[in-house]
Amino acid sequence: MTVPALLAVVEGGSDVIDDGAVEQLLSAVRRAAPELRVVPAVVDVHQVELEPLLTAEFGDGEPVVAVPVMLSPPAHLHRDLERCLAAGSPRRATLTAALGADDSIVALLAERLRSAGLGADDVIVMAAAGSSDHQVVRDSVDVGRRLAHALERYVTVGFLSAAVPRLAAAVETMRGLHPGSRVAVSSYLLTPGRFAESVVDVGGDVVAGPLLMRGRRPPQALVDLVLNRYRQGASELAPLRRV
Repeated sequence: MTVPALLAVVEGGSDVIDDGAVEQLLSAVRRAAPELRVVPAVVDVHQVELEPLLTAEFGDGEPVVAVPVMLSPPAHLHRDLERCLAAGSPRRATLTAALGADDSIVALLAERLRSAGLGADDVIVMAAAGSSDHQVVRDSVDVGRRLAHALERYVTVGFLSAAVPRLAAAVETMRGLHPGSRVAVSSYLLTPGRFAESVVDVGGDVVAGPLLMRGRRPPQALVDLVLNRYRQGASELAPLRRV
């Protein structure tokens, strides 16, 4: 039986710069599961195109499990990816959930804050990318609640774009509500780049970096999460209905 390939769908629009962080993650996935063929698919979330890559990389008979290596992509991206996988030559393909609000992500966010120097009296703001997709915003707020539960203290969420409260306003509000306390900022972001730099610029007293960081090995929890998403998809693999 042919082992399904892992198609790692990563965001690569013109404003995305990750300094190779995602490729380092995929290299770690390959080392952890050398029996898998891991193929990256870089997409612009505003204009998804997969058919040229699918045609070039996969034969009609090779099954594919597509894993969005993203935290919380908009719903339209999932629909677009499904359409791309179902179009063109017939193939057994399935699309998994994104990395998203998994318990391992929440644990990594807590670990990043502690490693950055989180103090017992610090107040916490979680920075999220933001989106015009209301479900993405709700998912980010849910991650903030779960991070608060993990740390046993209050966490407020601020957004870098497209949603409110904006991160700078959230930090300012927490300073006003807790004078004399440090503000610790958690980065609910996957990679270094423009958004991660904006988190630093907001002026938190403690700033925890994104989940993938320059000069560090990818966390094993992220490697395991990508493989868990793949294995779940492989277990449910069936032809996608054409749409």
